[in-house]
Amino acid sequence: VNLVESGGGLVQAGGSLRLACTSPAVSFDDKAVGWFRRVPGKDREGLICSSISDKNTYEADSVKGRFTMTRDKANKTVYLQMNNLRPEDTAVYYCAAGYYAGSYYTGCYGMDYWGKGTSVTVSS
Repeated sequence: VNLVESGGGLVQAGGSLRLACTSPAVSFDDKAVGWFRRVPGKDREGLICSSISDKNTYEADSVKGRFTMTRDKANKTVYLQMNNLRPEDTAVYYCAAGYYAGSYYTGCYGMDYWGKGTSVTVSS
């Protein structure tokens, strides 16, 4: 299962970007989905995740109130709307999907499929 991210780029601090994640092969309707990011030299960070049927969700403190994840079932796309971007949001962003249906206690997990990432750079 290939996931494809798009929408990354260069933006000034305070600006917005919307990332998209699509899969030509499968629907996200019956999957847990999530967005992650990685800064070189640091561990991957789970940002926002939602289990199967959106029963359980997780948002990292670093993005609460600024980032929103939505599913577009008609277009088989998962979006990450990023507002009020900060230089520390600069990273490679990845979408992921899986079959996890449980709760998220300490972060995002239970993902089985990953995209290759899209780069976001926020200038000060």
